[in-house]
Parts: sequence; structure tokens; C-alpha cells
Amino acid sequence: MSHDILIRGGTVVDGTGSPGFQADIAINGGRISEIGKVSGSAKKLIDADGLTVAPGFIDNHTHYDAQICWDPLLTPSAWHGVTTAIVGNCGLGIAPVKLSGRDIAVEDLVTIEGMPLAALNAGIDWDWESYPEYLASMQRRQPGINLGFLAGLTPFRHYVLGEAATERASTPEETAQIKTLLREAITAGALGFSTSRLPVDIGYKGRPVASRLAPDSELEAYASVLRELNKGVIQLSLLSEVGKMADAEYALVDKLLAASGRPLTWLALLSRADQPTAGPDILQRCADQARRGARPAVAVRPMIVVISLKGNPLVMGELAAMQKAFNKDPAAQMAVYKNPAFRSELRANMAKPGLIVWEWEQITVNSVQKASMQPLEGCSIADLARKRHIDPVDAFLDIALEDNLEATYNMPLFNTNETLCAELFNDPDTLISLSDGGAHADMLSDAGYTTYMLGHWVREKQVISMENAVRKLSADQADFYGIRDRGRVKTGMAADLVLFDADRVGSPLRPEIVNDFPAGCKRMITRPSGMEYVLVNGQIVMDGTTETDARPGVMVRN
Repeated sequence: MSHDILIRGGTVVDGTGSPGFQADIAINGGRISEIGKVSGSAKKLIDADGLTVAPGFIDNHTHYDAQICWDPLLTPSAWHGVTTAIVGNCGLGIAPVKLSGRDIAVEDLVTIEGMPLAALNAGIDWDWESYPEYLASMQRRQPGINLGFLAGLTPFRHYVLGEAATERASTPEETAQIKTLLREAITAGALGFSTSRLPVDIGYKGRPVASRLAPDSELEAYASVLRELNKGVIQLSLLSEVGKMADAEYALVDKLLAASGRPLTWLALLSRADQPTAGPDILQRCADQARRGARPAVAVRPMIVVISLKGNPLVMGELAAMQKAFNKDPAAQMAVYKNPAFRSELRANMAKPGLIVWEWEQITVNSVQKASMQPLEGCSIADLARKRHIDPVDAFLDIALEDNLEATYNMPLFNTNETLCAELFNDPDTLISLSDGGAHADMLSDAGYTTYMLGHWVREKQVISMENAVRKLSADQADFYGIRDRGRVKTGMAADLVLFDADRVGSPLRPEIVNDFPAGCKRMITRPSGMEYVLVNGQIVMDGTTETDARPGVMVRN
């Protein structure tokens, strides 16, 4: 018998958590047709001796909604073995959208997700209005990897309420219209819907994103659509303070579970070095919700962002003072930063509990443009403040001003304590997530979390087995999202496979900067080591570090 592809002699880690085993894998018609000692010839023979063969990874938290328009392979995720990316998280998206609402959708992505305006304007080819039309448009673009879609609530509210979506709750009539649109989206193939309550989610005209203005009762109405259809999941961006779950936030999860009868994932459960029991305490409190289908999203990489005070630094969006500097040109921003009243207000904002703990000893100067300032690179803000005999907040602002807002800062945020981080992602109730692929490309690149997991946590730290790590990156994701034909190496399953060298696989923490977005815009990326092949639906999309011309991705449904 002749096969399309025959993978010979690899160690199969099948995604179930079972021990790895030596086997051949035959692929025909885009699916796994045989596993074991396979005979016959093949159009393409892959020698997998010394390699691990695993199911393709499913990244459940990306923001490639717009990038699909110009990057069908969805890099860098595909480089790191991701064969299915789920977009439309955090209540954001670019459908449904009226002609008059395109600027609003774009500004939300620019302000919240740090996407370059020039790239969006040059790269998005608007040929849809409704959500089903958007899904059809994305499939026509022949993606290199599979795509799953969550219906972000923000564009739905804008579509029905217009600008009022950022000012108030919807009326009963408007809620009914949004429910109809949401039902249409899920029937067309969306995996569910997403929404946000995060204080940092400031978008169009410096206002809260539209999904934040939906009260609990409105969200419950949308959740009821999932119950009616008996399909779909909810993705909820929730905690207003990392390491603390407010009673109202806990209650909202309860309400949405009851209204939908469907699985729910909320973010983000991150470890805090200053509050070592915070994560485990939340897991203990939420154990009953987990049994009913609510799984906290956790990350496997330390969250280290690179920020500047130019533009709209997302991580500072929760600070009321900073919102006065958002959506302004650099000259206007500099005037704001020089204002003593602004500085006093910012200092007071930073002193209150919030998303970020402002540890000035840990925040360092990453880069500067002026040659005369280069000795500052690598220095902590606390140390520079002491040398200048000023407050750290003043030093933070002054350095940026002296470099005409070109200075960037390294800001370690969360998951910096490895023991605490491993405790969270090893918990059976959590869901590995938070790559943010496609977003915040001006300050981080966590899309390589899959290879980081395999290299750092499996091989170097040995805090999780290869079999369990692969299960969490593949089958666990597929099961949660109801994707039944992927996530496992099993006869009859779609042939989404990754082949890697377990002794070399990995990815760096520090990203590199490239200028390959439309209009020459920059982004941060990480490149993997040890990845030999990535197959999607039985076709090779990555051969080592080389991208092929294959574009076999499909839309996955719940």
C-alpha cells in the first residue's frame, strides 16, 4: 500500500498522557490512517529516528484576528508547533462590523493589543460585515494552520449600540438583537464568545472597551444562547487585581456557568512573588466552580514585558492618570509627563493595589536611543532614582523624556518565581493559556510558550513529564473547546503533528525585533530550537526552520 506520508521510527507521545512508544505513523487524505509497524511505500518518507512525534499544539489564547489577513501561517506560533490557534479572545475582534465602525474596531486593537495602526490599515482587506461573512473570508484566505474563533462581545455591542456601547448597558431590545447575532455566529462555527472586565482594557477614544459595559444580567443573557444551542464555551478576562478574586468576580463566574451550562475559562491566574499563597488560595476557593466547568487560565513563562511611555502602554492602562496620556501624539504626551499635577496623581495611582506591583528595584532600562544615555541600560529605576536624589516615579518619567520617549523598560510582572509558576500549571483544574499571539508585539512575544514548556520545564527543570506536558498542550485544549478530531495521535484523527528533538527543543525568554509587518512595522518574535517538522492536516507547513507553501488550515468547530 502506498501512503501520502510515512513517519518512521519516532517516539510517539500521543497526547493522552500515556507513556511514549516507538511506532510508525501513516497519513492518508489528511488523516492518521495507521499507527504501529507500518508497511508499504509513501510519497513522502520522514525518518523520525531520535525524534518525538506529538499531536499539534492548540493555542487557545491568540489575537490573530487581523494578522490572518497578511500572515496565513500565523507566525511565530506555527514555528513553535501550534497547529490550531483560537482567536477572538478578551471580548475583542473585527466582526461584525459596519463600514462606519471599522475605525472603532481598529482603534481598540491599537490601544489594547498594541498592534501598529499602519500595519492594520495596510494589512486588513475588509470584505465582510456579518460574523458569518468574516468566518468565510478567513477561510478563503487559505490559512497555513487551523483556526478556531470566539465571538468577541465588544464588536457585537458596537454593531448594535454604536458609540453608546462604551457608555452604557444595552436595553432589552438591544440585548435581544445581540443575542440573535451571537446565535448566528455560533451556528456559523464560532467556538463560543469572549468578554472582558479588565480595568486595563481601554480602547476607542480612551474609553472602556464595550464588553466591559455589559452588566452581569446582560452577560447572562448572552450565556443563555450557549444553553439553547448546547454548544460553545465562554472566555472571560476577569481579575482586576492579579492574585485576588473579588466576590463580584467569583459571583460572575457562578452566574455564567448557571446561565450557559457550558465550560468557561477565565484569566488570569498568575503567581506573585510578593504573595506566594495567592494562586493556590484562589484555586482552593474555585474548586467547586472547576468541577462545574470553570478553568482558570495560567501561563508557563514568566511575564516580562518591554514597555515605553510612547503611545499607549497597555500595562499602565488601569492608572487613571495615564489615561490622560493615551491616544496623543508624542509632543502632547511629553507635556502631560512634565506636568507636576500629573506626576502627583500618577504616584498616588501607583501606590494603590492593582494589576501591577511597582517594584522599582526590578524595573530596568532596556534600551535608549541617545548614545549619551546608553550607560543607563540595564540599571534599575530604583538605583537611578537614588543616584539622582529623586523619587522613582520622577526618574521613570524623566528618563523617558530625556530620550524623547524612545527609552524602553524591562518590567518583570508575574510568574517570576518558578516554584509558584509550576505549582499552578501542574494543577489539574487549570488550563495552559495566555500566549497572546498577534498582540502586544511591541512589548513581548510569548507565542513560543509551547517549546519553552518542553525545553525548560520538561527537560531542564523536570517538574512535569513529557507525556503530561504534551497532553496539556494538545488533548486537554481540544477537550475543553469541543474539538473532537484533533489533539491526539490516534487512527482517524486529523494529521496535525509536530516532530521535535527532545534534547534540543526550546525557545528563549528574550525576543528579537523584526520589521516584517505591513508598512514595515516592527514586532517582537521568538524562534524555536529543536523543531523538525510541523504538519497540518497531513501537509508539512514547517520543515525545520523553512516555511513551505502548503496552506492546509481549516476552521475548527465545537
